[in-house]
Amino acid sequence: MALYHFHVDQIKRSAGQSAIAAAAYRAGEKLYSEYYGETNDFTRKGGVLHTEILLPPNAPAEYADRQTLWNAVEKVEKNKKAQLAYSFDIALQNELTQEENTALARRFVREHFVSKGMIADLAVHEPDKENGIQNPHFHVMTTMRPLNPDGTWGNKQRREYALDENGERIRDEKGDYVFNAVHIADWHEPETLEHWREAWCRMVNDEFERKGLDVRIDHRSYEAQGIEQIPTVHEGPLVQQMEKRGIRTQKGDLNRWIKATNRLIATIKKKLKSLVEWIAAVKEELAKAKEPDLADLLIRYHDMRNAGAWSNKAKIGNLKKFVDAFHFLKENQIFTVEKLERQTHELSAAVDALAAQSKASTSRIKQLDNMITFAEHIHRIQPVIDAMNGIHWKGRREKFRADHQDEIDLYYTSQRILKEKHGVKKIDIPGWKKEQANLRQEEAVRAAQYDPLREKLNQMLNVKYCVDTASREREPRNREKQMEQPQH
Repeated sequence: MALYHFHVDQIKRSAGQSAIAAAAYRAGEKLYSEYYGETNDFTRKGGVLHTEILLPPNAPAEYADRQTLWNAVEKVEKNKKAQLAYSFDIALQNELTQEENTALARRFVREHFVSKGMIADLAVHEPDKENGIQNPHFHVMTTMRPLNPDGTWGNKQRREYALDENGERIRDEKGDYVFNAVHIADWHEPETLEHWREAWCRMVNDEFERKGLDVRIDHRSYEAQGIEQIPTVHEGPLVQQMEKRGIRTQKGDLNRWIKATNRLIATIKKKLKSLVEWIAAVKEELAKAKEPDLADLLIRYHDMRNAGAWSNKAKIGNLKKFVDAFHFLKENQIFTVEKLERQTHELSAAVDALAAQSKASTSRIKQLDNMITFAEHIHRIQPVIDAMNGIHWKGRREKFRADHQDEIDLYYTSQRILKEKHGVKKIDIPGWKKEQANLRQEEAVRAAQYDPLREKLNQMLNVKYCVDTASREREPRNREKQMEQPQH
């Protein structure tokens, strides 16, 4: 059974957590915390199938050691409430072998975390059985603070000062400069998390397809998928261990209730579907009255609203809505239900098209940002490469390479990423920046188009709601009139 679980959390001191303790637990190792002066020993925990630390090119080599890495993270974070690391808990697949699952996890971490500059601590865990179903999974701890090109820790945020009309910094009442804290990386953004969730889903489904398996996973919520189910809560290893030992827990009881409720929902949904199909068949057999025009339907909706109004204020509000609807229809030359339906559909399609164009443009801008960054690495390090190539004595050449190893690695890594990931054959930083500027300009024009269209669509949908409501209320009355007519 294909599984989807993708949970991310933060390891932070404000919650009494330690990066060393978290890493030791996930890796099943014994690690010493310099910050707290204590040893965290989870060597007896078991169930750990594979661990490794994946480094970006500019990370110091010593960070490949788990204790060194997370002690360095603890040391650089001075605040008592500091956020230390991201923690990912991601489900693997029973349909894949352990080797395939591990390779898939490693590839995902490299492509979506390490390539962005994160250091990633990967741990693949043995699939414990939950309710008779194996649950293979892996954990990833990633750094939150970006690295500078020289391997030192960078800042999480930068200050973006507020400026007046003359371009001068603005001061507050205390005389301090007003500024906004802007994150250096986009790792914390909800859009980034959604991209990771979608990317993992796509990677797993591609592997299923490659193996010819007729199963798929979906990163979307039940609601987004149109599935009427209540999602179960994440139990975590401690709760699962207690449940296995026969100890009932609050989360375990809740999940049992949720599963029973979902079974009941499925049964009710099946019965409702049959009832809806029967009602639709009955409606189809009933004679249809002549379709009224928009004016009739709006008047009917206004009368219906006023019939339930308890105050003059409510009646005035109903009248305003009635007048606004008529004004909108007159202004847009819409006089029939058919034209309203057609224009609503056309306008909705136009809004969706602009949104899709905006998404594609934004994606390309981010790609160009990435390409420019790596191209600038190459441009900056090129003198070092040229100098190394100009050294003909092997000993001096090897010493020069050792002295500049990090820069050389970054140079060739940047070349490889540009070629393999982005398909770049020729570096053209000015051309890329020009394309970026054009895309941003197009995006500004598109935004100016999108907002008025979206506003007009909302107005049209409000009118359509009134019309549809009046139409639904009219149908039973028409049937009653037909039944009252004498039969010949």
